[in-house]
Amino acid sequence: MHFRIRPGSKVLFIGASTTDAQRARPYAEGPGDELGRGYVALIDATLGAYRPADKIRVLNMGVSGNTVRDLKARWEADVLAHRPDWLSILIGINDVWRQFDSPKRTETHVLLAEYEKTLDALIRKTKPRLKGGLILAAPFFIEPNPKEPMRALMDRYGAVVKKLAARHRAVFVDTQAAFAPALKHLHPATLAWDRIHPNQTGHLLIARAFLEALGFEWA
Repeated sequence: MHFRIRPGSKVLFIGASTTDAQRARPYAEGPGDELGRGYVALIDATLGAYRPADKIRVLNMGVSGNTVRDLKARWEADVLAHRPDWLSILIGINDVWRQFDSPKRTETHVLLAEYEKTLDALIRKTKPRLKGGLILAAPFFIEPNPKEPMRALMDRYGAVVKKLAARHRAVFVDTQAAFAPALKHLHPATLAWDRIHPNQTGHLLIARAFLEALGFEWA
């Protein structure tokens, strides 16, 4: 499998805090810390090191705390206006998390049906405009026990992303599965103090999953 992103492409990443990772504002692109300190910056650095001739542009439009509702509200300005060739969407962690950390604030909860409907609508609106392709990444909870309640619900949202990826012929990135090998040897707190916000090791696991899903060759 060859690397799917063509030279000169513009790749836009959108999502919540895992994507944001302290990126620059109003939008993030550049050789310094503009892309933040997370998987987006690591992907950009890897492409620069391994495929410098490709000159692939990477933009980061993550916003901490976002749900899929928030993406919908800022979609025109933060996605369509930038006219990316490739678009990556990683959203759903807060959609699930608010149901656990704010159980009485039901207005903040994005239930599964709304999540699927909103994400599907954004994909349908955007995919015809992409000259390259679409990347859909599953939300994750860094917890090895699939029966743990938040992990179990997160897996249901991830299954929706996988279904939408198949429906729209997008690249699917199973970020939840990306943590599994490390969790055989490490406690979740070693990768993320709250099992949500990864440290650099956790972000590198995510970046590797993205690149390999796109056919990246490390040799």
